[in-house]
Amino acid sequence: MALTPPVVLTIAGFDPSSGAGVTADIKTIAAHECYGVSCITALTVQSTQGVRRVEPVDPGLITQILQELIQDVEVAAVHIGMLGTEPVARAVAEFLELARLPHVVLDPILKSSSGADLLDAGGTRLLIERLVPLAEVITPNLDEAATLTGLPVANLNQMREAAARLHSLGAANVVITGGDLGKATDLLSFTTSRGVEQETFKADRLKSTSTHGTGCAFATALACHLAHDRGLPEAVLLSKAYVSAAIVNAHPMGHGTGPLHHLYRMNQQRRPITAVPEADTAHSRN
Repeated sequence: MALTPPVVLTIAGFDPSSGAGVTADIKTIAAHECYGVSCITALTVQSTQGVRRVEPVDPGLITQILQELIQDVEVAAVHIGMLGTEPVARAVAEFLELARLPHVVLDPILKSSSGADLLDAGGTRLLIERLVPLAEVITPNLDEAATLTGLPVANLNQMREAAARLHSLGAANVVITGGDLGKATDLLSFTTSRGVEQETFKADRLKSTSTHGTGCAFATALACHLAHDRGLPEAVLLSKAYVSAAIVNAHPMGHGTGPLHHLYRMNQQRRPITAVPEADTAHSRN
């Protein structure tokens, strides 16, 4: 009998192009041999060419969905993506404060890559005050780290300063992703029994137009690796490798910034189909 896969809950918006948001998260979760359950925080009108409209989901409905899910399945890790508004962020914070679920990964999505606001000012304040301390790890990019800390974040030294500020705001562990730097550099700043330690992960920057949803994929993959009980440094390394491979294996899609190929491993693992012989229904007689 097959082992039951870890259940990963994603709380995020809906991107109809499936490059980011809940549908992309579910693909990422499946690629990491976990089972995905989800709660949509907002509906969006968007494509590879950008976000046109955002409609938040009723916070009361979000609370009911989340409570229903955890009464039915054992959640091994949580990914939090786009929240949209302060009332939605409050509903998620109140739920997590009561549920105390393991391995909460917070991706503080504030703006889309096309510049649309994906969290209002009140929601950003609430995220800092209540969600950051609840998370096991937060994964801001350079711009998000700058907004959350009020510091300039454009190089590795500034990433280190921003990480220290985030720790002072209650973050236990921080990964600042620097994919937009000349050499893609991620900084992991994590708390151990010896205090705060830091590791950097560097890779050549990939030239590609298929980079929509990289932050979502990274944070969701990270939640999956934590659900599999991997240590944080290993989880960061594996998540970064997954995103890079998903970019390299992506297919051109749409007229804007296309999505990653979240399920590229399916092509690599494809096996020839073995024909199943028809059952012989003839009966022999002694």
